[in-house]
Amino acid sequence: MNSGASIGIDVGGTKCLGVILEGDHVVTEVRRPTPASPVAIIDTLEEIVHELGDLPTVGVGVPGLVTRQGVIRASPNLTAVADFDVAGMLAARLGHSVVVDNDATCAAVAEWRAGAARGHRDAVVVTLGTGIGGGLIVDDRVVRGTNGFAGEVGHMVIDPNGPVCPCGRRGCWERFASGSALGAMARAVVRAGGLSAITTLVDDGSDVRGEQVCELAARGDVEALDVVNEFAYWVALGLVSLTNMTDPSCIVIGGGLAASGDVFMDPVRHHFARLLYSPNLRPHPRLEIARFGELAGAVGAASLATLSRSA
Repeated sequence: MNSGASIGIDVGGTKCLGVILEGDHVVTEVRRPTPASPVAIIDTLEEIVHELGDLPTVGVGVPGLVTRQGVIRASPNLTAVADFDVAGMLAARLGHSVVVDNDATCAAVAEWRAGAARGHRDAVVVTLGTGIGGGLIVDDRVVRGTNGFAGEVGHMVIDPNGPVCPCGRRGCWERFASGSALGAMARAVVRAGGLSAITTLVDDGSDVRGEQVCELAARGDVEALDVVNEFAYWVALGLVSLTNMTDPSCIVIGGGLAASGDVFMDPVRHHFARLLYSPNLRPHPRLEIARFGELAGAVGAASLATLSRSA
Protein backbone atom coordinates (compact mmCIF):
# COMPACT_ATOMS: atom_id res chain seq x y z
CA MET A 1 0.00 0.00 0.00
CA ASN A 2 1.28 3.49 -0.87
CA SER A 3 2.59 5.19 2.30
CA GLY A 4 0.66 8.30 1.24
CA ALA A 5 -2.67 6.47 1.19
CA SER A 6 -5.40 7.46 3.60
CA ILE A 7 -8.83 6.24 4.67
CA GLY A 8 -11.92 8.40 4.40
CA ILE A 9 -15.41 7.48 5.61
CA ASP A 10 -18.65 9.31 4.92
CA VAL A 11 -21.44 8.63 7.43
CA GLY A 12 -24.75 9.20 5.63
CA GLY A 13 -28.33 8.93 6.76
CA THR A 14 -28.62 5.40 5.35
CA LYS A 15 -25.07 4.18 4.65
CA CYS A 16 -21.46 4.53 5.73
CA LEU A 17 -19.11 4.66 2.74
CA GLY A 18 -15.39 4.13 3.21
CA VAL A 19 -12.57 4.56 0.70
CA ILE A 20 -8.82 4.28 0.42
CA LEU A 21 -7.46 7.37 -1.32
CA GLU A 22 -4.08 7.40 -3.05
CA GLY A 23 -3.31 10.84 -4.42
CA ASP A 24 -6.59 11.90 -6.00
CA HIS A 25 -7.70 8.36 -6.83
CA VAL A 26 -10.05 6.04 -4.98
CA VAL A 27 -8.60 2.53 -5.02
CA THR A 28 -11.01 0.68 -2.70
CA GLU A 29 -14.58 1.16 -1.46
CA VAL A 30 -16.52 -0.36 1.44
CA ARG A 31 -20.19 0.20 2.26
CA ARG A 32 -22.19 -0.57 5.39
CA PRO A 33 -25.70 0.43 6.55
CA THR A 34 -25.67 3.31 9.03
CA PRO A 35 -26.81 2.02 12.43
CA ALA A 36 -28.93 4.07 14.82
CA SER A 37 -26.96 4.25 18.06
CA PRO A 38 -23.66 6.06 18.69
CA VAL A 39 -21.88 2.93 19.92
CA ALA A 40 -23.05 0.96 16.88
CA ILE A 41 -21.84 3.76 14.58
CA ILE A 42 -18.38 3.61 16.17
CA ASP A 43 -18.43 -0.18 15.80
CA THR A 44 -19.21 0.20 12.10
CA LEU A 45 -16.51 2.83 11.57
CA GLU A 46 -13.96 0.61 13.28
CA GLU A 47 -14.99 -2.36 11.11
CA ILE A 48 -14.63 -0.28 7.94
CA VAL A 49 -11.14 0.91 8.95
CA HIS A 50 -10.04 -2.64 9.67
CA GLU A 51 -11.44 -3.90 6.37
CA LEU A 52 -9.67 -1.12 4.49
CA GLY A 53 -6.33 -2.02 6.02
CA ASP A 54 -5.84 -0.16 9.34
CA LEU A 55 -3.99 2.79 7.83
CA PRO A 56 -2.90 5.38 10.42
CA THR A 57 -4.39 8.30 8.47
CA VAL A 58 -8.18 8.30 8.89
CA GLY A 59 -10.78 11.00 8.28
CA VAL A 60 -14.52 10.80 8.84
CA GLY A 61 -17.30 13.01 7.51
CA VAL A 62 -20.46 13.07 9.62
CA PRO A 63 -23.76 14.94 9.18
CA GLY A 64 -25.01 17.75 11.40
CA LEU A 65 -23.45 20.35 13.66
CA VAL A 66 -19.86 19.16 14.07
CA THR A 67 -17.42 21.02 16.32
CA ARG A 68 -13.82 21.67 15.37
CA GLN A 69 -12.94 18.87 17.83
CA GLY A 70 -15.01 16.30 15.94
CA VAL A 71 -18.04 16.20 18.25
CA ILE A 72 -21.54 16.02 16.76
CA ARG A 73 -23.73 18.45 18.72
CA ALA A 74 -26.89 17.67 16.76
CA SER A 75 -27.75 15.69 13.65
CA PRO A 76 -31.37 15.69 12.42
CA ASN A 77 -30.96 12.60 10.25
CA LEU A 78 -29.11 10.64 12.95
CA THR A 79 -31.78 11.20 15.55
CA ALA A 80 -30.20 9.16 18.36
CA VAL A 81 -27.01 11.21 18.56
CA ALA A 82 -26.20 14.40 20.46
CA ASP A 83 -22.86 15.51 21.93
CA PHE A 84 -21.39 12.47 20.21
CA ASP A 85 -17.57 12.55 20.36
CA VAL A 86 -16.89 10.65 17.15
CA ALA A 87 -13.23 11.70 16.99
CA GLY A 88 -12.45 10.77 20.59
CA MET A 89 -14.34 7.47 20.64
CA LEU A 90 -12.95 6.22 17.32
CA ALA A 91 -9.41 7.34 18.18
CA ALA A 92 -9.62 5.32 21.41
CA ARG A 93 -10.62 2.24 19.40
CA LEU A 94 -7.92 2.66 16.73
CA GLY A 95 -5.08 3.85 18.95
CA HIS A 96 -4.33 6.99 16.93
CA SER A 97 -5.91 10.35 16.19
CA VAL A 98 -8.78 10.70 13.73
CA VAL A 99 -9.92 13.78 11.80
CA VAL A 100 -13.70 14.32 11.92
CA ASP A 101 -15.55 17.08 10.09
CA ASN A 102 -18.98 17.81 8.63
CA ASP A 103 -19.70 15.50 5.71
CA ALA A 104 -20.58 18.25 3.24
CA THR A 105 -17.51 20.26 4.27
CA CYS A 106 -15.50 17.14 3.43
CA ALA A 107 -17.24 16.92 0.04
CA ALA A 108 -16.41 20.57 -0.60
CA VAL A 109 -12.74 19.93 0.15
CA ALA A 110 -12.68 17.01 -2.30
CA GLU A 111 -14.29 18.95 -5.14
CA TRP A 112 -12.28 22.12 -4.49
CA ARG A 113 -8.91 20.36 -4.33
CA ALA A 114 -9.34 17.83 -7.10
CA GLY A 115 -12.85 17.85 -8.51
CA ALA A 116 -15.44 19.97 -10.24
CA ALA A 117 -14.58 23.13 -8.25
CA ARG A 118 -10.83 22.88 -8.79
CA GLY A 119 -9.38 26.26 -9.72
CA HIS A 120 -12.30 28.22 -8.25
CA ARG A 121 -11.54 30.55 -5.34
CA ASP A 122 -15.22 30.87 -4.41
CA ALA A 123 -17.42 27.81 -4.60
CA VAL A 124 -20.40 26.15 -2.98
CA VAL A 125 -20.80 22.38 -2.76
CA VAL A 126 -24.30 21.07 -2.03
CA THR A 127 -24.90 17.40 -1.24
CA LEU A 128 -28.35 16.03 -2.02
CA GLY A 129 -29.02 12.84 -0.09
CA THR A 130 -31.26 11.90 2.82
CA GLY A 131 -31.00 15.59 3.70
CA ILE A 132 -29.01 18.47 2.23
CA GLY A 133 -25.52 19.45 3.32
CA GLY A 134 -23.37 22.34 2.22
CA GLY A 135 -19.71 23.24 2.09
CA LEU A 136 -18.45 26.76 1.43
CA ILE A 137 -15.18 27.87 -0.14
CA VAL A 138 -14.60 31.63 0.09
CA ASP A 139 -11.42 33.30 -1.16
CA ASP A 140 -9.65 29.92 -1.41
CA ARG A 141 -10.47 28.96 2.18
CA VAL A 142 -12.87 26.46 3.70
CA VAL A 143 -15.48 28.32 5.76
CA ARG A 144 -16.23 26.54 9.04
CA GLY A 145 -17.58 29.37 11.19
CA THR A 146 -16.94 30.15 14.84
CA ASN A 147 -17.98 26.73 16.11
CA GLY A 148 -17.45 24.66 12.99
CA PHE A 149 -21.16 24.72 12.12
CA ALA A 150 -21.09 26.75 8.88
CA GLY A 151 -22.72 25.28 5.79
CA GLU A 152 -25.94 23.86 7.23
CA VAL A 153 -27.74 25.05 4.12
CA GLY A 154 -30.36 22.32 4.20
CA HIS A 155 -31.97 24.04 7.16
CA MET A 156 -32.55 27.36 5.48
CA VAL A 157 -36.30 27.82 5.89
CA ILE A 158 -37.90 28.51 2.52
CA ASP A 159 -41.52 27.96 3.56
CA PRO A 160 -42.43 28.47 7.25
CA ASN A 161 -45.72 26.66 6.61
CA GLY A 162 -44.03 23.75 4.84
CA PRO A 163 -43.59 20.15 5.96
CA VAL A 164 -42.02 19.34 9.31
CA CYS A 165 -38.27 18.74 9.15
CA PRO A 166 -36.40 16.23 11.37
CA CYS A 167 -34.71 19.26 12.94
CA GLY A 168 -38.09 20.23 14.45
CA ARG A 169 -38.91 23.24 12.30
CA ARG A 170 -41.09 23.58 9.23
CA GLY A 171 -40.22 24.22 5.62
CA CYS A 172 -36.45 23.65 5.59
CA TRP A 173 -34.92 23.50 2.12
CA GLU A 174 -34.11 19.82 2.50
CA ARG A 175 -37.82 19.03 2.84
CA PHE A 176 -38.20 20.19 -0.78
CA ALA A 177 -34.90 19.49 -2.53
CA SER A 178 -33.22 16.39 -1.04
CA GLY A 179 -33.37 12.82 -2.29
CA SER A 180 -35.91 12.15 0.44
CA ALA A 181 -38.01 15.09 -0.77
CA LEU A 182 -37.97 13.82 -4.36
CA GLY A 183 -39.22 10.46 -3.16
CA ALA A 184 -41.95 12.14 -1.11
CA MET A 185 -43.07 14.18 -4.13
CA ALA A 186 -43.31 11.01 -6.19
CA ARG A 187 -45.29 9.18 -3.52
CA ALA A 188 -47.78 12.05 -3.38
CA VAL A 189 -48.25 11.77 -7.14
CA VAL A 190 -48.77 8.01 -6.84
CA ARG A 191 -51.41 8.53 -4.12
CA ALA A 192 -53.20 10.92 -6.47
CA GLY A 193 -53.31 8.22 -9.15
CA GLY A 194 -50.33 9.32 -11.22
CA LEU A 195 -46.85 8.02 -12.05
CA SER A 196 -48.31 4.74 -13.26
CA ALA A 197 -45.04 3.52 -14.77
CA ILE A 198 -43.41 3.35 -11.32
CA THR A 199 -44.80 -0.18 -11.01
CA THR A 200 -42.12 -1.29 -13.49
CA LEU A 201 -39.52 -0.50 -10.80
CA VAL A 202 -41.28 -1.14 -7.47
CA ASP A 203 -44.14 -3.39 -6.39
CA ASP A 204 -45.65 -0.74 -4.13
CA GLY A 205 -45.69 2.93 -5.15
CA SER A 206 -45.64 3.93 -1.49
CA ASP A 207 -41.99 2.81 -1.38
CA VAL A 208 -40.72 4.82 -4.37
CA ARG A 209 -37.38 6.58 -3.91
CA GLY A 210 -35.87 9.60 -5.60
CA GLU A 211 -33.39 7.51 -7.60
CA GLN A 212 -36.27 5.51 -9.11
CA VAL A 213 -38.07 8.68 -10.18
CA CYS A 214 -34.87 9.79 -11.94
CA GLU A 215 -34.57 6.39 -13.62
CA LEU A 216 -38.10 6.74 -15.01
CA ALA A 217 -37.41 10.30 -16.10
CA ALA A 218 -34.26 9.15 -17.90
CA ARG A 219 -36.48 6.78 -19.90
CA GLY A 220 -38.59 9.77 -20.95
CA ASP A 221 -41.64 9.08 -18.77
CA VAL A 222 -43.67 12.31 -18.90
CA GLU A 223 -45.08 12.06 -15.38
CA ALA A 224 -41.65 11.39 -13.90
CA LEU A 225 -40.21 14.32 -15.85
CA ASP A 226 -42.90 16.55 -14.33
CA VAL A 227 -41.92 15.43 -10.81
CA VAL A 228 -38.25 16.00 -11.57
CA ASN A 229 -39.03 19.47 -12.94
CA GLU A 230 -40.83 20.44 -9.71
CA PHE A 231 -37.92 19.07 -7.70
CA ALA A 232 -35.46 21.03 -9.87
CA TYR A 233 -37.35 24.24 -9.14
CA TRP A 234 -36.84 23.79 -5.40
CA VAL A 235 -33.19 22.89 -5.85
CA ALA A 236 -32.66 26.02 -7.96
CA LEU A 237 -34.50 28.22 -5.46
CA GLY A 238 -32.06 27.28 -2.71
CA LEU A 239 -29.04 27.62 -4.98
CA VAL A 240 -30.15 31.14 -5.89
CA SER A 241 -30.23 32.08 -2.20
CA LEU A 242 -26.72 30.68 -1.73
CA THR A 243 -25.54 32.63 -4.77
CA ASN A 244 -27.00 35.82 -3.37
CA MET A 245 -25.17 35.22 -0.10
CA THR A 246 -21.75 34.06 -1.29
CA ASP A 247 -21.40 35.03 -5.00
CA PRO A 248 -19.55 31.84 -6.01
CA SER A 249 -18.06 31.21 -9.44
CA CYS A 250 -18.99 27.53 -9.18
CA ILE A 251 -21.74 25.48 -7.51
CA VAL A 252 -21.21 21.73 -7.33
CA ILE A 253 -24.01 19.22 -6.73
CA GLY A 254 -22.95 16.04 -4.96
CA GLY A 255 -24.48 13.44 -2.68
CA GLY A 256 -26.42 10.31 -3.54
CA LEU A 257 -28.48 12.03 -6.22
CA ALA A 258 -25.39 13.18 -8.10
CA ALA A 259 -25.47 9.94 -10.09
CA SER A 260 -28.81 11.10 -11.56
CA GLY A 261 -27.54 14.57 -12.40
CA ASP A 262 -27.96 14.08 -16.14
CA VAL A 263 -31.72 13.97 -15.53
CA PHE A 264 -32.26 16.99 -13.29
CA MET A 265 -29.36 19.40 -13.94
CA ASP A 266 -30.80 20.91 -17.14
CA PRO A 267 -34.09 21.88 -15.43
CA VAL A 268 -32.12 23.11 -12.41
CA ARG A 269 -30.07 25.37 -14.70
CA HIS A 270 -33.26 26.60 -16.39
CA HIS A 271 -34.97 27.54 -13.13
CA PHE A 272 -31.75 28.96 -11.67
CA ALA A 273 -31.30 31.37 -14.58
CA ARG A 274 -34.92 32.46 -14.23
CA LEU A 275 -34.88 32.94 -10.44
CA LEU A 276 -31.47 34.56 -10.02
CA TYR A 277 -31.39 38.21 -8.96
CA SER A 278 -30.67 40.41 -12.03
CA PRO A 279 -29.66 37.44 -14.18
CA ASN A 280 -29.01 39.60 -17.25
CA LEU A 281 -26.63 41.93 -15.38
CA ARG A 282 -24.23 39.49 -13.76
CA PRO A 283 -22.04 36.48 -14.55
CA HIS A 284 -23.73 33.24 -13.58
CA PRO A 285 -21.86 30.64 -11.52
CA ARG A 286 -21.20 27.35 -13.24
CA LEU A 287 -23.51 24.57 -12.03
CA GLU A 288 -21.63 21.26 -12.06
CA ILE A 289 -22.06 17.67 -10.90
CA ALA A 290 -19.46 16.52 -8.38
CA ARG A 291 -16.52 14.76 -10.00
CA PHE A 292 -16.43 12.30 -7.13
CA GLY A 293 -20.21 11.86 -7.03
CA GLU A 294 -21.42 10.20 -3.86
CA LEU A 295 -17.79 9.44 -2.94
CA ALA A 296 -16.97 13.14 -2.43
CA GLY A 297 -17.55 13.14 1.34
CA ALA A 298 -15.29 10.13 1.89
CA VAL A 299 -12.63 11.48 -0.49
CA GLY A 300 -12.63 14.85 1.28
CA ALA A 301 -12.41 13.21 4.70
CA ALA A 302 -9.36 11.24 3.53
CA SER A 303 -7.83 14.44 2.12
CA LEU A 304 -8.36 16.32 5.39
CA ALA A 305 -6.75 13.47 7.32
CA THR A 306 -3.72 13.61 5.03
CA LEU A 307 -3.46 17.38 5.40
CA SER A 308 -3.73 17.13 9.19
CA ARG A 309 -1.05 14.45 9.38
CA SER A 310 1.37 16.48 7.25
CA ALA A 311 0.74 19.76 9.11
